[in-house]
Amino acid sequence: MKKIFFVAFTGFALLGSGAVMAKADATLIKEATKNVVTVSKAKTLDDESGVTLTGTIVKHITGDHFEFKDATGSIVIDIDDDLWKPLELKAGDKVRVVGEVDKHRVKPTDIEVFQIECVK
Repeated sequence: MKKIFFVAFTGFALLGSGAVMAKADATLIKEATKNVVTVSKAKTLDDESGVTLTGTIVKHITGDHFEFKDATGSIVIDIDDDLWKPLELKAGDKVRVVGEVDKHRVKPTDIEVFQIECVK
């Protein structure tokens, strides 16, 4: 009986955490639309800060990782393939990205992208 209760409780907890995560993404997107920053500023922000950046794709590094730059510097952006493949992103494309600052212990800060659009 205890095992059944534990499994049921764990399942409900996991289901609930998905709803929390969805809300967190919506909150981050809202924060990001108000937080238009440069690359150099983004690197100084706290982990999981929502940001909007405008700049140029320098190169496709590998997989979902691209080098992005603006007048203040460059940073790696992580764009899921369902976002970048339809745009056929390539070096030289000017884009606006909405995402979150992702700080790491070992590797440099990058941006996890939630939304991306090409700009003229």
